[in-house]
Amino acid sequence: MNESSRQPCSRRQLFAGALRYAALGLLAAGGAALVAKRHRLLREGVCISGGLCGGCAILHQCALPEALSAKKISAGVHSGRR
Repeated sequence: MNESSRQPCSRRQLFAGALRYAALGLLAAGGAALVAKRHRLLREGVCISGGLCGGCAILHQCALPEALSAKKISAGVHSGRR
């Protein structure tokens, strides 16, 4: 056992550790809330990219009208038609 583990921590160290872990917990809870919100919006059929279908990561799965027209235009461009 080393010498530092036997010494009691000061009040300042205790509060700093408590604040550090509280901040870490808040960041984790905020991240989880954002992920849950994104999944809820996807389930409800709400666009998560603000109507910018060209750069959306889930364009191939999306069934919203804007995405369907973007897929149709993209298919026409790739096949040589306009």
